[in-house]
Formats: sequence, C-alpha cells, structure tokens
Amino acid sequence: MDVHEAIRTRCSVRDYTTDAIPEETLLRVLEAARLAPSSSNRQEWRFIVVRDEARKKRLAEAANNQTWIADAPVIIGAVATDPASIMTCGVPRYAVDLTIAVDHMTLAAVQEGLGTCWIGSFSQERVREILGVDKSCMVLTILPMGYPVAKSGGAKSRKRLEQIVRYETDSA
Repeated sequence: MDVHEAIRTRCSVRDYTTDAIPEETLLRVLEAARLAPSSSNRQEWRFIVVRDEARKKRLAEAANNQTWIADAPVIIGAVATDPASIMTCGVPRYAVDLTIAVDHMTLAAVQEGLGTCWIGSFSQERVREILGVDKSCMVLTILPMGYPVAKSGGAKSRKRLEQIVRYETDSA
C-alpha cells in the first residue's frame, strides 16, 4: 500500500475485533510517530500505550462515556510534554508537532490493517489522572486502535479541491 492509498482508505473506526495487536505491529506504528518531524527537532511528546481493560474502561468514561473506545485492544495517549512552548508564528508547538506524529500513526495503522479514531472529546483532567500524566503536560488525544470489524475504503465526503485551494493569496 502506498501513502496515497492509505490516505484514501483511512477512516475513523469505532468497532473493533477482539484480536490483539502483535507487539511488532504496534512497534511499527509507534516508530512512525517517533520518526515524525517536529519544530527544531524537539520531539516534545510521549505516547502512553494502554492495554489494561480497567484503565481502558476509565478512559472511555473520561471521554464522555464513549464506551466503544474501551473495546479497542489498545488505546494510545498522545502527550505534549511542553504545551506552553510557542513557535515564532504564535502557534503552540504541540498543536502542530504532536498532530503530525499522531497522523503518522494513523497512516501506519492503515498500512498494518488497523483502524483508529482520533478522540478529542474527553476530560483533560480525568485522562491525565488515569494515564498518570503531570499537570505540566497536555494530552492531545487518546487514540483507540485495533482491527476493524468492517472493512472500509469507500468514498469520503470531502469538499472539492477548488473549494479549499487558493493560489498566491486568499482572494477567490
């Protein structure tokens, strides 16, 4: 599978089989995150892999009771270790750097036959506590990961390229 096919077929998966993810497969997905670029190569991130059933259930509850999250064999917490760091353009570094790393993971997961779903609806305080993350850090997302029950790859509903691309300036 090439990267374009992975991009076309990646979708948010909310229904996973009970099959465990082999360690070597998980390590390849995590390696994709490790290799992601970051501002000044700071790599101000950590990834917390959760397999424990009770902890997964608590994470699902902290994610506004999205109980399906706990059905994934693995949940990865993506943690920014210096959320106060700002790039000269005014954007928080973690918002760019950690997003790139998580996106690398989601695409590597597709390559491995896995599905993921970016979770942004959760209690920061509760998830930090469940994952043992210091208050000086920020959890960007929790990422359930596993083998999808149903295969996807159908057409995605997206705006046409002409609707989102401008050349030289933002003038239409």
